[in-house]
Amino acid sequence: MPSGRVSIFVTCIVDQVFPNVGLAMADVLERLGYDIEFRQDQTCCGQPAFNSGYREEAATVARHFLRVFEGAEYIVVPSGSCGSMISHHFEELFEPGSDSHKESLKLKPRVYEFSRFLLEIAKTDDVGARFDGVVTYHDSCHALREMHIKNGPRRLLGKVRGLTLKEMDAAEECCGFGGTFSIKFPEVSGGMARTKIDSIQKTGASTVVSIDSSCLMQLQGAISRAGLPIRTMHLAEVLASR
Repeated sequence: MPSGRVSIFVTCIVDQVFPNVGLAMADVLERLGYDIEFRQDQTCCGQPAFNSGYREEAATVARHFLRVFEGAEYIVVPSGSCGSMISHHFEELFEPGSDSHKESLKLKPRVYEFSRFLLEIAKTDDVGARFDGVVTYHDSCHALREMHIKNGPRRLLGKVRGLTLKEMDAAEECCGFGGTFSIKFPEVSGGMARTKIDSIQKTGASTVVSIDSSCLMQLQGAISRAGLPIRTMHLAEVLASR
């Protein structure tokens, strides 16, 4: 059985909008035998500032993150987007050879997106979940393109009792959120979301699953506006289901 202490980084959007995702992730990890640690001083990973071009502000947030999670054995993140920021872009924010740059490189191999942690560290694809229904999976951009996460979440969903996974034809296409992109280009963002919803409907699924809550927020908004009987769920929520 796996063992050890896991520090969870819940991300801004989970903390403020979807707290059940963080609780579900903790539940699954505890079920597998891990001790869960939530470091109270955690804030943001700095991605909103980084993506908007405010690199100095992003570096300030990143330094805080490095201080908060210093010494953590594992840092598990319920987001490919935030996970990518920490493991791929923190090092870009600091001068090579500086203390912060060295700390970012030390931190990198200890940061895991949730599904990857289950498969690579916990060494399991079956967490004893049950979810009755037809679902389809949305590949979030950062998880797919920067972290190369594709088959893992599907493998985990495939072991959930009662669940039928139906692939959509536009699974790898962006949902249109893109952080500030959806604010700066609302018409384009909305069009991308509608294209995605059409693809979801064709599968006949009643639930859309992803590993990024920001994508799910975008999709749920479009689904609700269209009045469709489809819900969105984070992978952790499905895996926590009994």
